[in-house]
Amino acid sequence: MGDLRDAYGHALWDYLQRKGRGYEVVEREDGYVGISGGREMYFADYRNWPSRHRQAIRYAKGRVLDVGCGAGRHALYLQRKGLDVLGIDTSPLAVRVCRHRGLKHVRLMSVNQISPALGTFTTVLMLGNNFGLFANPERARWLLRRLHGTADQDARIIAETVDIYQTDNPFHRPYHRLNRQKGRMAGQVRMRVRYQKYATPWFDYLFVSRKEMEKIVHGTGWAVQRLIPPSGPLYIAVIVKAD
Repeated sequence: MGDLRDAYGHALWDYLQRKGRGYEVVEREDGYVGISGGREMYFADYRNWPSRHRQAIRYAKGRVLDVGCGAGRHALYLQRKGLDVLGIDTSPLAVRVCRHRGLKHVRLMSVNQISPALGTFTTVLMLGNNFGLFANPERARWLLRRLHGTADQDARIIAETVDIYQTDNPFHRPYHRLNRQKGRMAGQVRMRVRYQKYATPWFDYLFVSRKEMEKIVHGTGWAVQRLIPPSGPLYIAVIVKAD
């Protein structure tokens, strides 16, 4: 069942069906591999979310676009709160999982396909480190301008990322240097996800510091209003319309 490239989706579907107990493997272009935090976190109830997620979700209002909705944990929570939520994901099986779990509106779609045809949104949700889906700073600025045209006047983007400079892993800093030598941001990671016999295509994923976040957002019609928490490697930015 499903595409051999849909490693992430197969991991979610197996967990939903109580099959397979493995983890997704995240493979970086330089050969470094890591293990995901576990699929149970993609299905976690509100009470088991990280505190930064519980704080950030309070800023969601109006019509919500959940970008990279995965198994739908955030979208389903907001739907139960009575909000109109549209989840989008590039994984066919993730979309199937969301429908199976009761998400009313979900589409197979990438962030690059967002357009005014979807209507307007008050909240764009990018939790689960999904600021990374912007891929690189140029595409991030282009997509932020595009989102500006599909957002209400009082709209906000709630986006999570990782400050990759706050690390003691000896394998990360040489990769940061390699990226800079290639003219890329230090946190512009080329990676793929593997699960059992499945593997996604290689893709870019962007991790940024707080200062880099503000620099990217500047001039796109948006402004960083709040950082949750204000320090530490993992954080969420609440980004609001600046004009």
